[in-house]
Amino acid sequence: MKTTQKQWLEALSVYYYVFTFLFMGLFFSLLVLFLLFTSFWSISVLYLVWLFLDWDTPNQGGRHFECNRSCTIWKHLKDYFPIKLVKTAELPPDRNYVVGCHPHGIMCIGTFCNFFTEVNNFSKQFPGIQTSPVTLAFLLHLPVYRDYLMSFGLCSVNRRSLDFILSKPQPGQAVAIVVGGAHESLFAIPGMHCLVLRNRKGFVRLALRHGASLVPVYSFGENDIFNLKAFPTNSWQYLCQITIKKIMKFSPCIFWGRGLFSADSWGLLPFAKPITTVVGRPIPVPQRLNPTEEEVDHYHMLYMEALEQLFEEHKESCGVPASTHLIFK
Repeated sequence: MKTTQKQWLEALSVYYYVFTFLFMGLFFSLLVLFLLFTSFWSISVLYLVWLFLDWDTPNQGGRHFECNRSCTIWKHLKDYFPIKLVKTAELPPDRNYVVGCHPHGIMCIGTFCNFFTEVNNFSKQFPGIQTSPVTLAFLLHLPVYRDYLMSFGLCSVNRRSLDFILSKPQPGQAVAIVVGGAHESLFAIPGMHCLVLRNRKGFVRLALRHGASLVPVYSFGENDIFNLKAFPTNSWQYLCQITIKKIMKFSPCIFWGRGLFSADSWGLLPFAKPITTVVGRPIPVPQRLNPTEEEVDHYHMLYMEALEQLFEEHKESCGVPASTHLIFK
């Protein structure tokens, strides 16, 4: 039984994550701009100089701060749901990996806990593996927020950045990509398991160019922690969401959780539903500097089949009904 203090620490830790995810980038962008027109303008100028000098770091492996990745606040975040990491096979450290994380959900909380932080001891369960989670490049250009994200080891999800990581001389590099991206958040309906994957083949092409094994990962429960207002794909509301996503690189969606003080009220606190992240078996991929479309399609199909098998093998132990299956879009 959790004490009242423990419950509050967990709730506040989750709120901290939610508010940094939603508002930190916008807040500090506006703050740096605002300070330029005040007597504290020198602070903004100095930071912008630093931003200019450090602009390319997200494309060159980023940086890790283990103190942030192991911070106690993330343990409280993990305990709130709770979030677990399940290992199904070894990842030998003598090769590199492209890890596909599914689903995106609303805020990628399962992926964050298990690949951005050390609260579930990923590095101990998979010794010798250096994970590099990746995100949209524009997020790593937002003042202050970029430095916060890079403290977890985040890099840009572009070809130059990914090639840099997987070309390092030491093996055991693993790039963690949320393959479905922001588009997938529009299908994060509780009880549904819908993935945007059929036409997402860039990560397979990346694996072929570097001979990196593909690793399917599925976070059961990721879609259950928020309610979502989903619109039919032929509606004007959905068209607006897709249009904004193409322009702004994020998908605006209407979601809600519970209130901080009452489970019966609406708010931004996620529902405390278990999230279980299952890491599948690696799929060996040969190195092809210029892979053909046939090769890309072949390994993409192998990946989808392995992901579907992973889902079927673990769904019932994670509380998913036997009649539920993955839906690929």
